[in-house]
Amino acid sequence: MRFPQPLSRLLLLAVFALAAVGCSKVNMENYARLKTGQSYDEIVAILGKPARCDELLGVRQCVWGDEKQGPGITVGFVGTAALTMSAHNLK
Repeated sequence: MRFPQPLSRLLLLAVFALAAVGCSKVNMENYARLKTGQSYDEIVAILGKPARCDELLGVRQCVWGDEKQGPGITVGFVGTAALTMSAHNLK
């Protein structure tokens, strides 16, 4: 069965969108891979780009996911190394 080309593109786009939503990197398995001393780049390689980062007095705190309601991971960096990590609502 062949679909018309515009419909094929739409179906392909829908499949990729569903895959992206279902493949959140903010989960317990990836949180367990985080270690004190890892660099920002190493953490990003595991979790992807953070939702936001704030810096105060040389400490950068980055948040992945939704820190208020949904699953979220927060990592504090001093210099280039991860120093603190916390998570909430992970599955």
